[in-house]
Amino acid sequence: MVDLSTLSPAEITVMGSVFCVLLSMHFTMQLISQHLFYWKNPKEQKAILIIVLMAPVYAVSSFLGLLDAKGSKPLFMFLNAVKDCYEALVIAKFLALMYSYLNISMSGSIIPDEIKGREIHHSFPITLFVPRTTHLDHRTLTQLKHWTWQFCIIRPVCSILMISLQLLGFYPPWLSWIFTAVLNVSVSLALYSLVKFYHVFAKELDPHKPLTKFMCIKGIVFFCFWQGVVLEVLVGLGLIKSHHFWLEVEQLGEALQNVLVVLEMIVFSVMQQYAFHVAPYSGETEAKMRMM
Repeated sequence: MVDLSTLSPAEITVMGSVFCVLLSMHFTMQLISQHLFYWKNPKEQKAILIIVLMAPVYAVSSFLGLLDAKGSKPLFMFLNAVKDCYEALVIAKFLALMYSYLNISMSGSIIPDEIKGREIHHSFPITLFVPRTTHLDHRTLTQLKHWTWQFCIIRPVCSILMISLQLLGFYPPWLSWIFTAVLNVSVSLALYSLVKFYHVFAKELDPHKPLTKFMCIKGIVFFCFWQGVVLEVLVGLGLIKSHHFWLEVEQLGEALQNVLVVLEMIVFSVMQQYAFHVAPYSGETEAKMRMM
């Protein structure tokens, strides 16, 4: 047995974080193994595997940042970039999964006749650029796809620029806020397009529990982002001070964010067990329908 009284706060935190990462990976790998065992629909299940790996990717990258909590700013930026770029991939795969559920093929311009012509109602500030009401066709679906995919391009490009400028020693606070604003607009547009897509096809998508799936993704993205912003503000205002912890004030916000993310990914990995359950591919869903 390890005598916790002999360990420093940093060592206890690292040990606890290891346990949390392993727990998150356990739940995720359990779900992945179930899908691999019932590999019935590769197109959909490949997207699901990529999506559910989001929780352990966030947990592992946050843990690596915690191991070198006093490391350089570019290291934290690189680890955040890994998480954010994977987030962009997950958003794209989620949209592809929704297309698959609806039997929509953008490459082949295949859109089922029963969903053509449906009204899409946009809200401010999107109405500054498109009509308030549009009708569903190949063009509008392509537009929603582009609004989602733009984040998959902007996020990696911004990450490369941010890391490069940091390494070159030119990264003033005002530039950081510009990048933050650009990325906020980009991810908001991507998530807006997913919400609109859900509203238009809510009836057809209902058996696939898309809202639960979407909340798993949106929860990780927004919860982690705004949590980081709040911690940064609290450290900046001096409400959280370094003498409360084992770290210097410059690394305090990043370290606390990493600890919280590692803990939270356990919750999200458990939520994914329900949202991306293997039942539709194992035959359980059909069996229940026959019994009703």
